[in-house]
Amino acid sequence: MKILLDCRFYGLENGGLGRYTINLLNNLSSIDKNNEYTVLLRKKYFEELSFPKNFKKILVDLKPYSFLEQITIPFIIFKEKPDLSHFLHFNAPLLTPKPYVVTIHDMIMHKSKGLETTTLNPIYYLIKRFVYKFVFKNALINSNKIIVPSETVKDELNDFFKLDLEKIKVSYLGLDYKILKPNLQSITKKYFVYVGNAYPHKNLTKLIDAIGLSKVTLKISTSKNSFSKNLINIIKEKKLEKYVKVLGFLDDLEIVKLYQDSVGFIYPSLIEGFGFQGLEALSSGTLLLASNIPVFKEVYKNNAIYFDPNSSDSIANAINEALKINSLKRLQMIQDGQKFILKYSWEKTTLETIKIYESIR
Repeated sequence: MKILLDCRFYGLENGGLGRYTINLLNNLSSIDKNNEYTVLLRKKYFEELSFPKNFKKILVDLKPYSFLEQITIPFIIFKEKPDLSHFLHFNAPLLTPKPYVVTIHDMIMHKSKGLETTTLNPIYYLIKRFVYKFVFKNALINSNKIIVPSETVKDELNDFFKLDLEKIKVSYLGLDYKILKPNLQSITKKYFVYVGNAYPHKNLTKLIDAIGLSKVTLKISTSKNSFSKNLINIIKEKKLEKYVKVLGFLDDLEIVKLYQDSVGFIYPSLIEGFGFQGLEALSSGTLLLASNIPVFKEVYKNNAIYFDPNSSDSIANAINEALKINSLKRLQMIQDGQKFILKYSWEKTTLETIKIYESIR
């Protein structure tokens, strides 16, 4: 079977989508010796990546969501004649030949909308949102299979679009155990941590309010952009600079150290598709405090201290609960969490993805 993969999101600079692309591609190249793959890559990683004999690279240095991808990628597919194409995001070009698979990671852009969610001017935002909804719906209707990372996203897709549920396949994401080495030794735990972007749906304003109530230290690792600048302004307005430290972007090893030396990782999101960071925190040997939203309860089960994300009092109560846990119970919770995360592996994700490919033969 000849399969074309659009891997232009490859790279950690592309966040969770980049991590998904890296791990799926790496595992496909090590596991699947039967199928033949054509991989579309941007210039930044084209030369440095090498693959087995059953993999072929094509340089497609086009930005995702661009007009040119609408023309170029269908042309490449017509030329290469794969048996199947897989787009690792919703952005399958409108003229993409069938059969193809898309991965839908979340419904955030459907549920979180408005000018406060963007840095674009209002007219450009409205145009971009219209195009997004059109391309998104086209991918759902015309794809042969849709891969989602959780039952929650499957349910949300069905609520919005009333799709054939047999078309939607849930494949949980994995975790890179090589990077995340847990530390169960006695350590000084004087702060909580948040890792991720500062978009409105991440609900960091409520978290900042909770820190103001509980008067504990919070360290935030987030990329620098207009949203993080706004966050810093909020911290200053509330006069909480003493308690909230914005560290900027950190690499994986720095983040692991941040997790390991913390009381716990706080995940206050209102909407998510899966929740990488919570599993990373559990793997690194710290406590997980998370919103009581459906996807987190699905993914983390009973391995988190849950709170109402709409209530700063509830978040503060969860923080205080974590601080009161004695060392013996803490150790047990950490060990339980690390056993639990073993169910999430990239190898399993990859094998499930191959099975989905083969179901379309």
